[in-house]
Amino acid sequence: MSVFSKVVFAASLLSLGAAASPALADTTLIFGEPGPNRGARPESIQWFADEVAKRSNGDLKIEIHWGGALYKSTGALDAVGSGAADLGTVLSTYFPKELMGMTVANLPLGNADLWVGMEATDEFMRTNEAMKKTLDDLSLVYLGSWTTSQVNIGCKGKVINSVDDIRGLKIRGMSAYGDVFSDLGGINVDVNVYDSYQGIETGLLDCTQSYSYMVTALKLEEVLSSYTILNWGQVAGMGMFINKDVFEGLTEDQREVLLGVAHDMIGTYGDLLTKANDDAVEAMKAKGIEVIELPEKDRSELRERAAKYIQEWVEEANAAGLPGEEMLAQYAGLVEKWTKVRDEKGYPWVPKE
Repeated sequence: MSVFSKVVFAASLLSLGAAASPALADTTLIFGEPGPNRGARPESIQWFADEVAKRSNGDLKIEIHWGGALYKSTGALDAVGSGAADLGTVLSTYFPKELMGMTVANLPLGNADLWVGMEATDEFMRTNEAMKKTLDDLSLVYLGSWTTSQVNIGCKGKVINSVDDIRGLKIRGMSAYGDVFSDLGGINVDVNVYDSYQGIETGLLDCTQSYSYMVTALKLEEVLSSYTILNWGQVAGMGMFINKDVFEGLTEDQREVLLGVAHDMIGTYGDLLTKANDDAVEAMKAKGIEVIELPEKDRSELRERAAKYIQEWVEEANAAGLPGEEMLAQYAGLVEKWTKVRDEKGYPWVPKE
């Protein structure tokens, strides 16, 4: 267990002077979060910590360190893998080689439903043998999933009503989504998401790839004039991981609590993020920002153009020694599975009539 784990041992002496036999109790795990303590995901992390303490009757506690106090996003893999943090947030976009398998959840597969994406990613990460082998080599154990929610695009002085409107626009894009914008004639500008406000304000950018809640979080509604909902895909390769040695050093009951609460967090985060996205769109409309929903024929073109980048992912995965075709097929099948569950049962946070 890492040096950051605080473990109190209760020893009971055996009769006739036998050696003490320590029993593990009251364990505190150190959680690293590179982002600040505000927004839907931090709320879900706090819920996770509170619920772990509740379900373990105080036997297992999570101490959260916010704002990159333990590690920055780019250092997450080493920090958790080495035990500098017991568990924490890891974004696969920062580790496309090490977490190649998980980046399948970032592909523009046409699924924009955030809950479906998280459930599909969660089952994939828990069951895919190649993924488990990858994590084992990194000294990690997967616990839970988050997502950015659907990829959309906001602009200043420009309006994207169709894919034809993308031509000539200076756009901050990322991964396969940004590649497709470039294929459609957009001019890709390499700007960090946190600098997108300044980029839009100064004219460096015409538009930025974003997510509805992020518009509010970064106050982009102050500089945007239009916002186009793409219904195209999401970046769901965001996970909570725990150091393997730390995990294996816990009791079976403690491990079950962590895994159970981490899965249940999907519903909590889904509820929080859905509300945050809806509130953000309404706030944009209230400020006079034009909100457009891309027509189906244009969404079809986005999906068609993305196909080659999905195939590129398969080839890159194969080259990395992973079963690319099998992993993509499993993930796509899980998206279909959880879409059907949603259609038949609804979202877990919505009261049943």
